[in-house]
Amino acid sequence: MGSRDTGSATELMQDLVSHLANRVQLTTDGLKAYLSAVEDAFGGDIDYAQLVKIYANAPTGPETRYSPAECTGTQKHAIVGCPDKKHVSTSFVERQNLTMRMSMRRFTRLTNGHSKKLENHAAAIAVHFCHYNFCRVHMSLGKGLDGKPQTPAMAAGIASRKLEIVDLIAMLPDSENKAGSK
Repeated sequence: MGSRDTGSATELMQDLVSHLANRVQLTTDGLKAYLSAVEDAFGGDIDYAQLVKIYANAPTGPETRYSPAECTGTQKHAIVGCPDKKHVSTSFVERQNLTMRMSMRRFTRLTNGHSKKLENHAAAIAVHFCHYNFCRVHMSLGKGLDGKPQTPAMAAGIASRKLEIVDLIAMLPDSENKAGSK
């Protein structure tokens, strides 16, 4: 969570690099703030490209008030290392963002289901992603070695079983767990 500025981009990339053990390929959109943020976080130890979308003029008129401009093309720019051009894509993160917006009403435009406190907003996002990755079975991942459908966490090898909501609640620190049960 953050604005699309250099400070937020740097914070995001510093957090990302702290969770990685191996060299990766990274693709971002054309936001210039990512150029220095990736350099500061990874140095040259990354295969990095930007995917820049080209848009037509935005539609005008009252009936198109919330209609986005049409994407008419893209440009792929290798920035650092040797990114594989066939894997330069923002589709996965864009799909994840769509899933999050469609799953949580707080992201629906013109609703009153928004968070008034940043902490509540961050907590709702954390619960969504934890449930999505540890509790929700994804049929597209196929079956695990035990023949059962998998969650993304199981497929990644960081969970041995599908978690239930009570498992997530049990992971809360004692202070939060006790406060939530009152």
